[in-house]
Amino acid sequence: QVQLVESGGGLVQPGGSLGLSCVVSGSFFSINAMGWYRKTPGKERELVATITGGGTTNYGDSVKGRFTISRLAAKNAVSLQMNSLKPEDTAVYYCKGDYYSNTGLHTAWGQGAQVTVSS
Repeated sequence: QVQLVESGGGLVQPGGSLGLSCVVSGSFFSINAMGWYRKTPGKERELVATITGGGTTNYGDSVKGRFTISRLAAKNAVSLQMNSLKPEDTAVYYCKGDYYSNTGLHTAWGQGAQVTVSS
């Protein structure tokens, strides 16, 4: 099985910064794209940022210019640096990874990390 374990997050004041990390472990051949999504009660899950195996990034409109996704391929890990945080960034952030195993391409999700932006 493949597991995604997130770390980081927490409470920060508006305008502050936080970082999230996600490490993939388990049995797989390779990791394809990875990304971060977020969910707040009563809203649909929202794309935050994705990064392909080749390093191409994509960001949600609401976080462009403030968040940066990076990938540590050697460690099968991805990070999200969040700057200039706003109260509306408050959400549970989930890491997503697409990986190849002997049965093909699969998707796995992390357990979620709470980010709260409040004064």
